Amino acid sequence: MNALTDRAELIELLSRYADIADLRDFTDLPGRVFTDPIALDFESVAGVPPMTVPLSDYLEILRGAFGVFTATHHAITGHVVEIDGDRATIHAHVRAEHWVPGEVAGDGPDRWLVVGFYDDEAVRTPDGWRLSRVRLTAAHQENAHLAAAAVPAP
Repeated sequence: MNALTDRAELIELLSRYADIADLRDFTDLPGRVFTDPIALDFESVAGVPPMTVPLSDYLEILRGAFGVFTATHHAITGHVVEIDGDRATIHAHVRAEHWVPGEVAGDGPDRWLVVGFYDDEAVRTPDGWRLSRVRLTAAHQENAHLAAAAVPAP
């Protein structure tokens, strides 16, 4: 493989990652995007400590977290890709918008916005590049209370 091909594949990998939530494809796409297990760090957004989980557990987390939104849109741009053999790091900018149903928003705003950066790690597998670590760092959020409001109380 050459570096330009690898770079193109890694950028496409992040596009497929965004499609999981935006297209609500929690079945086919994840196997083309992640390793099993997957290391996750969404502490700056969700307040949950970094963790490593089996892919099947992460798929359930994705279904629960994104299934409640009426729509989402993740724009991932400005990719900075560093490749070292069969390992790579990808730094990218993200603007993630999440719309909640009217009954959740009430008379208030209906969109939760997260702007920040992904600092991800990928590995080359026999099936192509896969994300082995995903880290989101929020630089700014609007209406963050909607993230919690969208998830039904236990």
